[in-house]
Amino acid sequence: MKKETILMGIIAVLVVIVALIGANMYRNSVQSVRTPTNSNSTLIREDSPTIGKADAKITLVEFLDPECESCAAFHPVVKRIMKDYDGKIRLVVRYMPLHPNSLLAATFTEVAGEEGKYWQAQEFVFQKQPEWGTKHGPVTGPPPDVKALFEKYAMEFGLDLNKFESAIKENRFAAKLERDLKDGRSLGVSKTPTFFVNGRQLARFSEADLRSLIEEELRK
Repeated sequence: MKKETILMGIIAVLVVIVALIGANMYRNSVQSVRTPTNSNSTLIREDSPTIGKADAKITLVEFLDPECESCAAFHPVVKRIMKDYDGKIRLVVRYMPLHPNSLLAATFTEVAGEEGKYWQAQEFVFQKQPEWGTKHGPVTGPPPDVKALFEKYAMEFGLDLNKFESAIKENRFAAKLERDLKDGRSLGVSKTPTFFVNGRQLARFSEADLRSLIEEELRK
């Protein structure tokens, strides 16, 4: 009986040890993803859309694709976070164009930005995404004329239509999107949205984890 009790005790100790080792390995893997980047020039560019105080304690960088459904779905969360941490956070947008209509949508928001309406245009594009965005799964009916839709959006939103059409014809923002894509890949970005908080990449994509990482940085 004593031998059985001793054996069970040894097994219990081994189980605890294995669990602790596993937890430590998991923690290390998460921390490795959250390692601060040393290349701020790659993370943030001078012409990146930015909102919030320049000297805010938190800099939140979001790599997004205007055609990404997850980006559109998470957009209200980003707005809530910006409101909740008002004065303490600035948001920087980088493009990660992974869909066929990304350039056209980004051209819309960038032209709007030249008129001082970037953030309103970003929200507008996300709201309209079900109309113009590439659908996942089986497609029913003919594909939409996305260029015609965006010309309609430009008039509806109040953009200078000639300026917008000229930007499309010239591929004015193609180099910017290509640079952002290259920067994102160099930082390990492979999907959208991807967030960095003061240079630390968010390990798990959720509102709770994003807020947790922000709070960690605020406590420093």
